[in-house]
Amino acid sequence: MSCRTQQESKELTEIILNILEEAKKQGATTAEADIGTGAGLTVTARLGEVEKIEHERDKGLGVTVFIGNKKGSANSSDFAEDAIKETVTAACNIARFTSEDEFAGLPDAELMATETPDLDLYHPWEISPEDAIQLAVECESIARSEDERINNSDGTSVSTYAGNHFYGNSHGFVNGWHWSSHTIECTVIAETSHGMQRDGWYSKARNKDNLQSIHVIAREAAKRTTQRLDAKKLSTRQCPVIFEAPVASGLFSAFVTAISGGSLYRKASFLLDKIDEQIFADHIHIHEQPHLQGALGSAPFDNEGLATRNRDLVVNGILQGYVLSSYSARKLGLQPTANAGGVHNLTIDTGEHDLDELIKQMDTGLFITDMIGFGVNQITGDYSRGASGFWVENGELQYPVEEITVAGNLAEMYKQIVHIGNDVDPRGNILTGSVLIENMMIAGE
Repeated sequence: MSCRTQQESKELTEIILNILEEAKKQGATTAEADIGTGAGLTVTARLGEVEKIEHERDKGLGVTVFIGNKKGSANSSDFAEDAIKETVTAACNIARFTSEDEFAGLPDAELMATETPDLDLYHPWEISPEDAIQLAVECESIARSEDERINNSDGTSVSTYAGNHFYGNSHGFVNGWHWSSHTIECTVIAETSHGMQRDGWYSKARNKDNLQSIHVIAREAAKRTTQRLDAKKLSTRQCPVIFEAPVASGLFSAFVTAISGGSLYRKASFLLDKIDEQIFADHIHIHEQPHLQGALGSAPFDNEGLATRNRDLVVNGILQGYVLSSYSARKLGLQPTANAGGVHNLTIDTGEHDLDELIKQMDTGLFITDMIGFGVNQITGDYSRGASGFWVENGELQYPVEEITVAGNLAEMYKQIVHIGNDVDPRGNILTGSVLIENMMIAGE
């Protein structure tokens, strides 16, 4: 850790301790506070010209107090002593006028994280605006030169951000970590006499050295855009479907929502009371791996200070556990799972097949590369979303398709997963390859 980050850690820790002390003075039984600070740069170039240069500098704190079983929260972007007092006062006033909630309160003290492993999350990128602009211009230029049908651009962006996340509560827990995130994104437009298409590609990582090169990003953006040209519509039918990895993550985010405490205690989940039951095909294994080095979803502890750990959520298709904060756990009469704030690196075990082999195995069906809207009913599991992609015959892409809707029920779709490809998309909190589902309804013309 550098001298600068050590000093930042010390300052943020002191602020949290001051907040907690002030909350105690103002009558809070217990309290918690979180602080986030950060700075970043984003540049965008379009058609070889600079379109945007944006410097960010952010800071904010949140305070939650508990007066008995009454809860109040307030936020501020001012770290001055008087502002902190005012923020704590606002939280306490809210708590005093709030109805009691027997489930409100901090997690048990013994659940607090006792160690903060180094997860390799902090790699600031000291790039100048001039160098970032040059990268963006070069990336866009490469993409536009790939195919003469590419005649326009939606812009290419280079962004970098480095920040801090610190949390503390009345149990004596105060800790945090430093993190960074960098992205290069390119979007271009291609046109033929039959119409225009837009698509792109991006790379995202904690460490700039793990970003794809601008040549890879540009060529992928160009390929994905030109492949969409002269798209056709499909007639309504039932067929196998492959969800490409970047869109397949949505299938599993719906799963996470369905097993999250808020959905469960509200009885708004199609997976209610499904522990120890078969909910996926029997070859599916899903884990939470919060300590993966350098991963975008890694965290040493959750938003309440509970130590994160590796655990199985689905084994041989059978649901093993839920995703719970301390509040939702109390409501359900269960133990918290260190998931206040969500899951950390949901990892779906892959098979041996790459995407090309998955397409060959499907033989005939729909390969989805893009989705529109959010059509998931979390209570029933009904699923219906707009999609585009490619029609596949004889194990090969035949032509692009668009303006179609794919529909099914997630409870049935999960059990019809035939394969998970090994083409894992690392750019988010859900790590999955492409997903082949045995049969879905396709609504077309």
